[in-house]
Amino acid sequence: MPDAVETVRRYLVDGDFDFDQVSATAFVVELPGERKLKTTVSVVVGAHSVSLNAFVARCPDENFAEVYRWLLERNARMFGLAYSVDHLGDIYLVGRIPLACVSADRLDSLMGQILTHADGDFNLILEKGFATAIAAEWRWRESRGESTANLAAFRHLAPDAAESDS
Repeated sequence: MPDAVETVRRYLVDGDFDFDQVSATAFVVELPGERKLKTTVSVVVGAHSVSLNAFVARCPDENFAEVYRWLLERNARMFGLAYSVDHLGDIYLVGRIPLACVSADRLDSLMGQILTHADGDFNLILEKGFATAIAAEWRWRESRGESTANLAAFRHLAPDAAESDS
């Protein structure tokens, strides 16, 4: 296990990641994104494997079955990672590497996939699971003359977008 901890630490240092070593065998890494501004990844070296857990989104407000079905279908096309939900329904990406296979290349592959999926799938997950809240946010901001710039990806959910489609 000490070799795996050192491999993880060296990978994070050499890759210039923003991270904290929170215990002798655990790290918290912040990956920057575009759609999802950052993805927090927990990397834990255990007795037999290294686990990676990345928070993606909180439990959907609506369309649970549609969101979770989409995640399960997505799992079939992913390598080394899978979507998972916790007891609250919050969405995570999870991966596990046997200790004997821990390397900078393997870690890099999984971190790259975490970033690709967490960032790339984020807006679709929000759209499927939070459409009503996004529309309400549009209405609230517009009623106060607030910027809707960071909602641009969801322009089609804006109240006036629905009216112009009629």
